[in-house]
Amino acid sequence: MVEAVLFGSADPVSLADLTARMPHGCDPKVALEQLQRRYEGRGVRVVRVNEAWAIRTAPDLGFLMQKETIETRKLSRAAIETLAIIAYHQPCTRAEIEEIRGVSVSRGTIDQLIEMEWIRFGRRRMTPGRPVTYIVTPIFLDHFGLESARDLPGLKELRAAGLLESRPMPDIGDMSEEDIDEQDDLFEDES
Repeated sequence: MVEAVLFGSADPVSLADLTARMPHGCDPKVALEQLQRRYEGRGVRVVRVNEAWAIRTAPDLGFLMQKETIETRKLSRAAIETLAIIAYHQPCTRAEIEEIRGVSVSRGTIDQLIEMEWIRFGRRRMTPGRPVTYIVTPIFLDHFGLESARDLPGLKELRAAGLLESRPMPDIGDMSEEDIDEQDDLFEDES
């Protein structure tokens, strides 16, 4: 009876509680001692927890009771905006991200995206201060089912999906071949 009570209880059971549940004249203390000897060296043990008793997994088998769970975390709005800027404007620096967002980017936001392995450090810019750039990773591309960053949806697709307003974007001007060549000279090799 003591074994059944301990086995069925999630919390440790006090000696007084065991005595109250037993038929008159039964001594749960003797039963607890017998149970301790019976379970010695087995997968479970009868243990004393403060002034109460419980059946617990043997310490050497505790690893069997561990449960691994995958924790899904939602990205903050700042992280989503930062990720989108990096994806569409890569390689880009922190200063460029802040200029596009209009607010400063916290170190934690970048760290979270790096920890998730969705972005990584790119080449350093060949400008004063040699700022580091950020680019998306193959893990990011795989997560969103993209072959390359060129497969990201364009303005037309985003508008069609209702993710952007229908008004036209401000005219940025077309870049000439010379402008593109000048931008390439801003980067050093990754080696």
